[in-house]
Amino acid sequence: MQRNWTAADRGKGLVAAEQICKLSGARLTPLRRRVLELVLACGKPVGAYSLLSELRADGYSDAPPTIYRTLEFLQAHGLVHRIAKSSAFVACCRPRNGHCGLIFVCTGCGGTMELQEQEIMDDITQRAARLGYRIPRQIVEIEGICNACQPAS
Repeated sequence: MQRNWTAADRGKGLVAAEQICKLSGARLTPLRRRVLELVLACGKPVGAYSLLSELRADGYSDAPPTIYRTLEFLQAHGLVHRIAKSSAFVACCRPRNGHCGLIFVCTGCGGTMELQEQEIMDDITQRAARLGYRIPRQIVEIEGICNACQPAS
């Protein structure tokens, strides 16, 4: 179920990131841009330490807190999602601030797919409101087995 970003997709993702940052008055620094490039290129969830290894291979000498701050920035601007169970990060399929998504995580290969289903997210928001909860940002993780990992019938 691996989501392979083509070079064109990665380029669009970076352009969208630049626009989002510009509109919000934030800076897409060279480090932030490089981390986003690495997440886009990976095509599946990637951990902070794997990203740090890649950065060091590129000549960056940053420490773990720097990579975590960078990932927090990318997350806050809707450019990447954190997969809570594995503490790994994936690129957002529709980067923008304040959106919501369903993240399907394959327990076989670890790949992810993102789905934007506003009706489902609205239903969650309404049910949460009835319970007295306010949800500023929704990311729902759903574990399953992707088509490629399912046994042939």
